[in-house]
Amino acid sequence: QKTHLKSVCLQYQLHLLNSHFFSLLKNEMRLIIFFLCAYVPKTAAGHCKWAEVLKDLEQIKTSKDIDVSLYTANTDEDVKCQEPVMRCFFLETKVILQECFIKNCSKTQYVLNIWKNGNASLEKNRLNSTSSAKCKECEEYEEKNFTEFIQNFVKVIQKECK
Repeated sequence: QKTHLKSVCLQYQLHLLNSHFFSLLKNEMRLIIFFLCAYVPKTAAGHCKWAEVLKDLEQIKTSKDIDVSLYTANTDEDVKCQEPVMRCFFLETKVILQECFIKNCSKTQYVLNIWKNGNASLEKNRLNSTSSAKCKECEEYEEKNFTEFIQNFVKVIQKECK
């Protein structure tokens, strides 16, 4: 889809360069159209599918309401295990969500957003999933406190977005 967008934009730019319409535009307008079109594909290609989750994690990381121990995947897992690692983090987010419902946390909506966005993205990828037999199950990871869990979760997502 990103490649298609770049292709369409390039075709549009070439069309404008060769068209009679383009020659009628003032120089400033030609530059604006050209640069806008050049900027759009970079913006679309640079967007990480986990960006919204990352924003919500930033909102909850300082929460004093949440006091749970969570299975916390390592940030240095094999690249082949990236999907099971992400699944583990989102599975543990459900534990945080349950804690928030019990304690009526001030950040419950952010936790709910993380859980929904994560599960929606992971469900889309489930059919294409090929996880290695060497990957750990979520319960095999060490339990860590909420702060360490969020720090690792953020690192894993940032690594995924590079």
